[in-house]
Amino acid sequence: MRFLGAPAAHDLTYSDVFLVPGRSDVPSRLAVSLEPDDGTGATLPVVSANMNSVTGPRLAATLARRGGLGVLPQDLDPAALAEAVAWVKAQSPRWDSAFRFSPDDAVLDARLTITGGPDRGVVLVDADGAVVGAVDAAAIDAAAPGQRLGDLASGGDVLLDAATGGPHEVFTALATSGRQFAVVLEDGVLAGTTSPRSAVRQAVYAPALDARGRLRVAAALGVNGDAAGRARRLADLGVDVLVLDTAHGHQEQMLQALETVAALDLGLPIVAGNVVTAQATRDLVGAGATIVKVGVGPGAMCTTRMMTAVGRPQFSAVLETAEAAHALGAHVWADGGVRYPRDVALALAAGASSVMIGSWFAGTIEAPGVLERADDGSLFKQSWGMASTKAVSARFGDQDPWDLARKRLFAEGISSSRILIDPLRPGVEDLLDTITTGVRSSFTYAGAADLPSFRERAVVGVQSAAGYEEGKPLPVGW
Repeated sequence: MRFLGAPAAHDLTYSDVFLVPGRSDVPSRLAVSLEPDDGTGATLPVVSANMNSVTGPRLAATLARRGGLGVLPQDLDPAALAEAVAWVKAQSPRWDSAFRFSPDDAVLDARLTITGGPDRGVVLVDADGAVVGAVDAAAIDAAAPGQRLGDLASGGDVLLDAATGGPHEVFTALATSGRQFAVVLEDGVLAGTTSPRSAVRQAVYAPALDARGRLRVAAALGVNGDAAGRARRLADLGVDVLVLDTAHGHQEQMLQALETVAALDLGLPIVAGNVVTAQATRDLVGAGATIVKVGVGPGAMCTTRMMTAVGRPQFSAVLETAEAAHALGAHVWADGGVRYPRDVALALAAGASSVMIGSWFAGTIEAPGVLERADDGSLFKQSWGMASTKAVSARFGDQDPWDLARKRLFAEGISSSRILIDPLRPGVEDLLDTITTGVRSSFTYAGAADLPSFRERAVVGVQSAAGYEEGKPLPVGW
């Protein structure tokens, strides 16, 4: 990456900069590879944040099916973590993970889980797990809350055999039958669900798979206590990437935990953070990190900069740390601060191998938690920061009340925020489509067919606040 003209004398956020188009011989967006070069096995440079309100097993599986990587949070108890990893590994790399309900469940039960149009829905199964029907999300939204799902169900006409063929054949079969949502059976057993849009996605995205052909998943662990023991357990469960995570990554506890985990030689990529400087990056890589997580304070749920004045504008942080990491053969993840696809592209141009997304994904049907409805009818999910009072209470709730009270006193971050569900993009895949469409276009504008060439060819300019505002579309009907 190089700057258009002289670099700014001050640190820069994503809003402060823009990409300059260059001569390109890339014929189309489909000729672009977004595959990261960080050794994680992902095929898409998108990672979901290890936040309780963002990454659960369903979001992690959905993201991996399209090539990204979900990071399960460190707050999960051992039993829940083992169950989450096993569930992700058991999901089909090809078919969408089914939302399962009983025919006797009420419409209201399904509304807590799913919304959208006729191309997504729920599968009805009996006590033995056999498929007895399906209901699409549009029918669920239109029905009376107390109505039985079984009364709305379609039967055999929504079934598709897993042996139908590739994405084009599946798309054609659905289009011919006029179906927007189908239950997929493999040897008579529920394998998942699909839709015309899902079939198209199969042809565009490549799943992130482990050596056994299962979906990849990452998991976070803290730096206090028995880090080595937790790392071993995660590796034994089948976790593919370890993420050592703490708010201030450039501290002795992190370095000691990192050295201990790296010495285990588990054969897994090790991510460590968060930091914002070149020296911190060099120290973490020297202690064993293969990937450094970058970002202090840019997240939507984070109050660190307002509370402590600590942090750094994210574009400059990524630019400096990526240069230091690459010099040592390591990589960085840009963690936080992305609001639009442009920000993802700018993070990659600055040197990131992947971009971590939190609150943006919290407002999807795959994120943990139930769908709630506001007074105006809009749907939302609850989100909160991982250093907030709510998160601290959940993490240390079994401790002595005195110790818990002291920890609550020093909590920071937002404990409760409503993240609206975009009715046009209610699923994480809808957001992935939007993000990757923009990033693929960024690559073609730069004349880059892959991530390394994008880093090399990207030209970045510095703009005023007015320049940033000029780039925003105006409301319809202005």
